[in-house]
Amino acid sequence: MKFIHIMMAIAVPLIWGTGFVVAKGAISEFPPILLMAFRFLVTSLVLVWFVKPPIGQLRALFLIAIVAAAIQYSLTFSGLKGLDAGFAALIVQLEVPFLVILGAILLGERPSQRKWLGIIIAFVGVGLLVGKVEFNNAWGSVILVILGALTWAIGQIFVRKLKNIDGLTITAWTAVFATPQLFIMSLIFESDHVNLILNADLSIWWAVLYLGLIMTALGYYFWNTLIRTYEIEKVAPFLLLLPVFSLLGGVIFLEELVSTVKILGGLIVILGVAFVSLEKKPNV
Repeated sequence: MKFIHIMMAIAVPLIWGTGFVVAKGAISEFPPILLMAFRFLVTSLVLVWFVKPPIGQLRALFLIAIVAAAIQYSLTFSGLKGLDAGFAALIVQLEVPFLVILGAILLGERPSQRKWLGIIIAFVGVGLLVGKVEFNNAWGSVILVILGALTWAIGQIFVRKLKNIDGLTITAWTAVFATPQLFIMSLIFESDHVNLILNADLSIWWAVLYLGLIMTALGYYFWNTLIRTYEIEKVAPFLLLLPVFSLLGGVIFLEELVSTVKILGGLIVILGVAFVSLEKKPNV
């Protein structure tokens, strides 16, 4: 990978990880699917003016928005309600192996044993980061979050298969289509919208701006550019850094305490991702 793309690959989990810290505070006072709808509304209003409508690919982008945004967020957030936060964070990280496996099956992009070993090492680190989890036999919630992770991975396969389209256009028009879809999902699964919108604290709207401009417009522009440029098995493992940056964001912005075990877990995640990304140069 080019150096600039490695920096983008690291920036994606950094942006998304800190975004989750921002969303964490907002979701405590605002319905999560509705928050995501406003997030994508901001993204679409900002980006759509800078890209031409990708005639001939609008149907594919509409499908990507349904799968990777509307359905995925509805499944994930419905499941999160019944799960311990740490356990949920671990399940969400299944997006990475799901994506790598689907890439191998559907696209023929098969990772080497070295890359699988790196992913396993990083996943062990994620487990240490998450710490003790409480399951409470919440099988319904577990299945919903797993399906959410799988659905997101399927959406990224669709993105990878797009032809002659750049990352900015994908991000802009996916957001355009995702916005009304998420508002509809919110109407189905959530309630009291008018009251919540009218009485939302100013901090909620600052969070919406951050999520829309930084987490989605910038973060997904980087991600869509990477996944259109490189094989999935090269870029997906970087996403395992996300809980590391979420932990750092919690320490910096929310003054959360961090244990030695979590620090060790973060270092193991970094080691695993480095093992995947730092390819051995062939002998000359």
